[in-house]
Amino acid sequence: MEKGSVASESETVLIQPFRMTTGHLSVIANADTPEQTFPLQEGVYIIGRKSKASTATIGIVTADKSMSREHIRIEVKKDAKGGYKHYLSDNNSKNHTLYNSNYLENGEIVVLNNNDEIIIGRTVLRFNE
Repeated sequence: MEKGSVASESETVLIQPFRMTTGHLSVIANADTPEQTFPLQEGVYIIGRKSKASTATIGIVTADKSMSREHIRIEVKKDAKGGYKHYLSDNNSKNHTLYNSNYLENGEIVVLNNNDEIIIGRTVLRFNE
């Protein structure tokens, strides 16, 4: 297309690649941590306390020192039906991870469901589809 010309009716201009949000991780506010919400898309997320030394892809703003800087891992994958599954595991954290009131074992992976509760350190997270 030449400068100054108008796009034809058959042309579509791509602004940016579309990535579907498949769920949200909400941080429940407490004395150490403000409310925060993070959209989840297909891919792998390392989640923990925000810090300059952290390699977490989702850094939670908090004063909760019992939360590791890379505390949990969530992997979002497309399933056979075209939907998405969210897989949660502890990322070898010092203080472990509570999933719906049960500690995750080393190497254990669980599939997240709507309204599941995850506790990392003293901070409560809620997963929503």
